[in-house]
Amino acid sequence: MRLTLLAVGKLRDPWVAAGCDEYLARLRNRFTIEVIEVKRDADMLPRLPPRQLVWVLDERGQQASSRELASKLDRVRHSGGAGLTLCIGGPDGHSDALRARADYLLSLSRLTLPHRLARVILLEQLYRATSILAGEPYHRD
Repeated sequence: MRLTLLAVGKLRDPWVAAGCDEYLARLRNRFTIEVIEVKRDADMLPRLPPRQLVWVLDERGQQASSRELASKLDRVRHSGGAGLTLCIGGPDGHSDALRARADYLLSLSRLTLPHRLARVILLEQLYRATSILAGEPYHRD
């Protein structure tokens, strides 16, 4: 399956970049994954890969446990589609147009998270979900 992470902003903090690099390296053993960084939310819609499902991270979205996220990811993986794009907005969130285009709105937490930290958390949760699906001991209930 092909994953695309579409995010507003570049990672400037070394600790954030290191965390993202760690989980991207782990995920690349399981998926083809591409990270696309744009300057602002308005640049996201034109950069959406064609025919991929779109999940938008949004504080108004649905929260999921790690196991529920794994199950949703597994359904996408077995759907035979072109892949999945996950969108992380900037400090001002997403446009109404991008939220309307979304196939799913996902909330990582009811807390407000900085977009750079949300990127690390999302990548870790994707790795955790794939570990759950593979039956690996990374996740503990």
